[in-house]
Amino acid sequence: MAIHTPIPNIIIPVASLNSLPPSRRHLRRITTFSITSMASAASEHGYDRLSIVKQFDESKIGVKGLVDSGVTTIPSFFHQPPENLPGPKPKNRPKLTVPVIDLSAERSAVVEEIRRSASTLGFFQIVNHSIPTTLIDSVLNGLKSFFEQPTEYKMEFYHREIGKGAAYSTNFDLYQSKAASWRDTLQVRMAPTEPSWDAVPEMCRGTLKDWDTAVVGLAEELMSILCEGLGVKNDRLKELSFLEARVDAAHYYPRCPQPDLTVGLTSHTDPGVLTVLVQNEVGGLLQVKSGDDWADVEAVPGAIVINIGDLLQMMSNDEYKSVEHRVLANPMEGARVSLAVFFNPSNRDGVYGPFPEVISAEKPAVYKEFSYADYIGRFFRKELDGKTLTNFYKIDNKTG
Repeated sequence: MAIHTPIPNIIIPVASLNSLPPSRRHLRRITTFSITSMASAASEHGYDRLSIVKQFDESKIGVKGLVDSGVTTIPSFFHQPPENLPGPKPKNRPKLTVPVIDLSAERSAVVEEIRRSASTLGFFQIVNHSIPTTLIDSVLNGLKSFFEQPTEYKMEFYHREIGKGAAYSTNFDLYQSKAASWRDTLQVRMAPTEPSWDAVPEMCRGTLKDWDTAVVGLAEELMSILCEGLGVKNDRLKELSFLEARVDAAHYYPRCPQPDLTVGLTSHTDPGVLTVLVQNEVGGLLQVKSGDDWADVEAVPGAIVINIGDLLQMMSNDEYKSVEHRVLANPMEGARVSLAVFFNPSNRDGVYGPFPEVISAEKPAVYKEFSYADYIGRFFRKELDGKTLTNFYKIDNKTG
C-alpha cells in the first residue's frame, strides 16, 4: 500500500514572512498551501498529484500569488513532460513569423492574403482595422490591473463556473492535464447571455463591454472575408450563429523563475470557428507550429492576431487550417497579458459539416456531420494536449 507523507501547513516558502513588504503581507492570511514540502515529497516519496493540485486550487492564490510569495523554484506539478517543452532552437534556420495583413488595402487583395494565410499557417495579424489602438490598450491595461490586485481581492472571483460573471483561475484543465502551465486566466462569457456585470472586476468591466461591441463588428467583417475566400455566401457564418456565442479569456503570464521546466500554455488548437486576440508589448512567447518548426507571433503595436479554429477547418473541408500554437513560459520581469475572444455557435443543438460549396468529385467531404453539443463536450473532457478533435470526425476514422 502506498504511503503518502503528510504535507505540513506551510503557507509560502520564504525565509521570513515578516520581511515581506506591506503589499505582500496579505499572503500570510491566505489558505495554507505547502510548496517546499510538496517539492520534497515529489522527489523523495512520490505524491498524490490530484490532492496537491486540489490544495493549490482551493488556496485561490494562483500563479501570481506564488510569484508574489517570492518563490525561486516552481512546484512540481508545473513541471511539464519533455514532449511539451520547447527544444533547442535549430541553428542556421531563418526565423519564422506570422504575416501582418493591412485590412485597409483593396478588398480583393485582402481576401486573397487572408485566404492564403488561413490555408497555410492558419494564423495572421491584421493592422489598419476598425478597432482603435486606445481601446486595445485600455482593455489590456484594465485586465493587467486586475491580475496585479492583492490576492485577497482576486479570491472573490476565483472559481471555475464560467456562467457566473467572471471566473478567475489557474488553468481551466488543471485537473485533467499531466502538468500545470505558468499562467492565470480570467474568463467572461459575453454571449449569448450577457454576464452579470456586478460579478466582473470593476477595473475591467467597462473596457470589456466596449471591447465586445468592437470585436463583434470586426469578427463579422473577417467572417465575411473568409467566406468569400471559400466561395461561400458572405454572411453564411453569421447566419449559422457564429457571432452569437462569445467567450473572453484573458491570460496573465508573470515571470517564471524556471522557464525551462514549464510553459505558459501547452500546444493546442482552438475548438471554435475563429479566435481574435490582442496582446501587450511582452512578445516572443506566442508561437505557431509550421511543419516541424515554430513561427513567432511578434507583438506588433495595434495589431490583432487572428487564427482559424477546428470548426472552420472542418466546415471548409480542410481548405483552412486550424494549427497548433503555444505560449512559452515568461522569463522576463514584465508580465505578458493577452485577451482572446472565442467565437462559437449559439445553437448548441446545431449539426455541422463541410459547406456543400467546398465539396466536389475532386474534393469529396473529408468530415462527417456532427452535433456541436457532442463536439464541445469532447473538447472540455480532455486536456490541452495538442491533439485536435478534427480527426475524430473524419469520414475514414474508424473510431467515429
